[in-house]
Amino acid sequence: MSLLFTAFAAVATLLAAPAHADNLPDFRTLVKQNQAAVVNISTTQAQPAQGQGFGFDLPENHPFNEFFRRFGEPNMPRQRPAQSLGSGFIISDNGTVLTNAHVVKDADEIIVRLSNQRELTAQLIGLDERSDVAVLKIEASDLPTLTLGDSDKLEVGEWVLAIGSPFGLDFTATQGIVSALGRSLPSDSYVPFIQTDVAVNPGNSGGPLMNTSGEVVGINSQIYSRSGGYQGVSFAIPINTAMQVARQIESKGYVSRGWLGVSIQNVTQDLARSFGLDRPRGALVANVLDGSPAEKAGIEPGDIILEFNEQSVTSSASLPPIVGETPVGSKVPVLILRDGKRKTLKAKIEELKEQDQQVASNASGGDQSSGGLGANVRDLTDDEREALGIDRGGVVIVGIDRDSPAAQAGIRTGDVIRRVGRENIGSAKELRKVVDGLPKGKPISVLVQRGENPLFVAVTLPD
Repeated sequence: MSLLFTAFAAVATLLAAPAHADNLPDFRTLVKQNQAAVVNISTTQAQPAQGQGFGFDLPENHPFNEFFRRFGEPNMPRQRPAQSLGSGFIISDNGTVLTNAHVVKDADEIIVRLSNQRELTAQLIGLDERSDVAVLKIEASDLPTLTLGDSDKLEVGEWVLAIGSPFGLDFTATQGIVSALGRSLPSDSYVPFIQTDVAVNPGNSGGPLMNTSGEVVGINSQIYSRSGGYQGVSFAIPINTAMQVARQIESKGYVSRGWLGVSIQNVTQDLARSFGLDRPRGALVANVLDGSPAEKAGIEPGDIILEFNEQSVTSSASLPPIVGETPVGSKVPVLILRDGKRKTLKAKIEELKEQDQQVASNASGGDQSSGGLGANVRDLTDDEREALGIDRGGVVIVGIDRDSPAAQAGIRTGDVIRRVGRENIGSAKELRKVVDGLPKGKPISVLVQRGENPLFVAVTLPD
């Protein structure tokens, strides 16, 4: 599977789409009234000349190469031909345009083509790669604009519409329904994506997603595909999220986000049982960064965050957008589950900054048994602890028996076991003692570290 940036260009304004006799919406009026506010975006980018610099390349051993080296201009840069890279839409009559950051990133020149085929050079006001939102400005007045809606009011099953330039085919209209809300993608954890089945293909990126009232509810951004083309799963940035980003870009040139300082993971069915939850929900804290707001608030690995700032945390994917939108410096309640009991802590949110990543070493060697887990382990060396960022304790898995409880839980060779249940593991000897005392037939949470990433797994010892 691969995530591919794409986009549509969109439609929108004030008129609602009437319905056919068969109760299907009629998008004709929406397309006619709003396509003028959709734009095509292309870029040019200078790149160093390769060899001759005359706009074409010859084989390395071609006899003309010597001629070009003597009489040409070897360092003359050349421009890539302008290519239709995506779409955008106008949100102010004096020329503010929204699109995707990946459409205009690293461009030397950005060309916006209006529906009347007029081409204008755009100024990049700013972009935010975390949300994939960019703000452009073109010098024009009295431009048609799209009406912005409220993406928080979207519902699964609702009809939506997009107009864009797939494969350079301008003003192509496609429609579908909202398939899901609040989706999290690995590269964009701070965006609660809208998933739709609207047809999206290369060239659509940056265009608006609209509801049947002609309001923009999202910016089309990505697709999920095996082939590189549309396969029925596309994603849009909610317009509420996009506008929060755009306003910060326009006002101060960058985007400020809240930071809690935890590594989290989903709560599976087995983990829910091991922590005493009636069903999987919340965000399971796998690690707390030193000096972070989470550490200062008293959050610990193994806590399950159920609510943040009085907003329900349904899964690990739902927490980052909530934290990111929390004002820096605010002190907010955090409802956690610890040892089967609920507890409310107070966290003072700090600003998210780029964090240095630790480099982990590969563990090897050792010959002690973990007992009922069905794995061979050894103690970590001091150098390994330092490389992994572990202060004390921890044992590394050096071998796993096939079909053992450890293997069935997904534990791998090289994983470091740091905790079993609520017991920290300081040595292989301690691990065996703790495992020998575990109840049989009941899931128990085990904190392992895989490379630089801590995560919990649920292990069940056989009766």
